[in-house]
Amino acid sequence: MRYDEDIQAVRSFYSPMLVRGRGFAAPSFVLNSPEQRKRLIEVDKSYLVQLAKMDFDAISIYGKVDYILLKRNIDDHLLSLSQEEKEYNQITKYIPFAEKIYALEKQRRRGNTLDAQKVAADLNDVLKELKASSESVKNVEDIDMPLANRAEEAVKGLDERLKGVYEFYNGYDPKFTWWVPKPYESLDSALTAYAKVLKGKGKINTTQKEDKSGIKGVPIGRDELIRQLRVEMISYTPDELIELANKEFAWCDKELLKASQEMGFGNEWKKAQEKVKNSFVPEGEQPALIMKLYNDAKDLITKNNLYEYPEIADETWGMQMMSPERQLINPFFLGGRDIIISYPTNTMNHEDKLMSMRGNNPYFSRATVHHELVPGHHLQHYMRSRYKPYRREFGTPFWTEGWSLYWELLLYDKGFAKTPEERIGMLFWRMHRCARIIFSLNYHLGKWTPQECIDFLVDRVGHERANAEGEVRRSFQGNYSPLYQVAYLIGGLQILSLKNELVDTGKMSYQQFHDAIMKENNMPIEMVRATLTNQALKRDFRTQWKFYSFK
Repeated sequence: MRYDEDIQAVRSFYSPMLVRGRGFAAPSFVLNSPEQRKRLIEVDKSYLVQLAKMDFDAISIYGKVDYILLKRNIDDHLLSLSQEEKEYNQITKYIPFAEKIYALEKQRRRGNTLDAQKVAADLNDVLKELKASSESVKNVEDIDMPLANRAEEAVKGLDERLKGVYEFYNGYDPKFTWWVPKPYESLDSALTAYAKVLKGKGKINTTQKEDKSGIKGVPIGRDELIRQLRVEMISYTPDELIELANKEFAWCDKELLKASQEMGFGNEWKKAQEKVKNSFVPEGEQPALIMKLYNDAKDLITKNNLYEYPEIADETWGMQMMSPERQLINPFFLGGRDIIISYPTNTMNHEDKLMSMRGNNPYFSRATVHHELVPGHHLQHYMRSRYKPYRREFGTPFWTEGWSLYWELLLYDKGFAKTPEERIGMLFWRMHRCARIIFSLNYHLGKWTPQECIDFLVDRVGHERANAEGEVRRSFQGNYSPLYQVAYLIGGLQILSLKNELVDTGKMSYQQFHDAIMKENNMPIEMVRATLTNQALKRDFRTQWKFYSFK
């Protein structure tokens, strides 16, 4: 896509160039300089002007979808740059020397001949300013964490830009090589130390309620949740999504009790679940189990004409074994192009071995092998590079995770879980997806503490406490967007609703439906629906699809 290429070109050109492993320089993407940010804003606004001149009504439904999503991306990028500029203006008092480094780097871009003696003097002056700033910051009691993070990011970026200048001239320009190394080395060390000082002044001013979990995050609040939901084209409020998740949870509860009763445990479903957890395969046999579960799903899917597996996609997914260190953070297996198997190794202690084996038992794993491989994430990787790959810039977890979760819902409906143990295994993950919506939204609304989120996962889903703590910590302290945990079940329900609309009414076969979703590539499900139904779209489109019935 031309817009994305132009943005990338500007980002690359105005970023510092640093030498990498093979001896060639490559862009290092640090905080935008004021000049860089201004140029990005200009590019964004120029594309909005071009879009406004287009005859929207004359283009195809596919073009209209791309138009709407491109304008959404540009608007969101402009908002992000505006917020970045606002924060940058608030931290300039901590980096009064920044413009001198930006100006020096600007000279490097075209290889201008530098007055090396003046560069050395300028760097020496910057060092003095930096030391004065550092002494001044020591008297500051604290800085709001987002601003402290931004200040640290700015100083690290300045250090990278200075390094790019140094690597370009040093050793090639004899005067530069004679004058600059010592002032540069002193300033480089001082910038590294100063970044840590600024980071250390950060204080979280948050609406998060105090608890004993030790997990610290930043609830984003109702207004920001609603804004992000609109960007993702979800036309429900956070409260409505919590109500939806509770309704789905109630259905899971009924199914779980039926399975528990069939196993002879009556309404004591945790005892039934405990028996399922202890059904793990012997050490060394987990890869064979993964292969069996993959083939079980493939057999049901192909026999019911749900999807025709592309030969190369079916052939080329791989297996990896997860390290013991990673299993402490993520006790369940992961996937994508490959499946990364979580199972004990000889170096793990006894409790960790049992936790890994219990959490990856055959019945829990029944819902997730096909989620990670074909027709789940591996298939997505395969198809995304082959059909409309430019739409990767419109990507959303509601499509990525929603598609894989949809297959869990569909296969359950198609009888993939035949025994009560298999139903309990698949229901564990379905309850987990419901719980993710409930605890993450309640947290970001400022209603729940991290400890309440942990307790909820233990009491209502049946998580091991250590696993629940890891889940909550990743949700609020990791790199997840606030809506990522919501995206699994909500995206899956969107695709299920679309299946009901198009397949159950005979307008499309399962194969046609599933193939169409993959070939439209990654974008909000409401836009997938627009293409498959040839929806009449307006230039000023706003999300409006109500895909769930609360009756």
